[in-house]
Amino acid sequence: MQLLQPDTLIRNPGGATMVASVDVACEAARLWRVVGNFAGFDAFIPALSHIQMTGTGTGALRTKFFHDGHCVVEQLNSRDDEAMYMTWTTIYNTLGVARLWAAMRVERLGEGSSRATWTLIGEPLEAAQAELEQFVQAFADDALQNVRQMLS
Repeated sequence: MQLLQPDTLIRNPGGATMVASVDVACEAARLWRVVGNFAGFDAFIPALSHIQMTGTGTGALRTKFFHDGHCVVEQLNSRDDEAMYMTWTTIYNTLGVARLWAAMRVERLGEGSSRATWTLIGEPLEAAQAELEQFVQAFADDALQNVRQMLS
């Protein structure tokens, strides 16, 4: 009888890196309070009905519930409030995404100006890679435009 060995289904995705970025006429700390709030993405993503958190800090799980019935569970991998960045991994979803990794970063551009950059890498379950990349890019671009409208 063979001994069981440690295993996992979680692995980093391959594929193209998708980047959405928006410059906002506000201080970086104010922008980070919005896009750096792991539990608060429903404030700028209208497709979300609500978010449920399990735990706090690195390792916490975020379940995003969409108005159309879909859900996504993500784990916060890293977070630095001083450097204004965080990373997370999708560990379950009903959207047909096999693997997804994401990062959010805010940088100061100057007096009263800052930039949010959302970086994503994903692999689809069955759809074409190009379709996933188009969907994710449009989703992230729209979300960050909503942030700009909220804070400008």
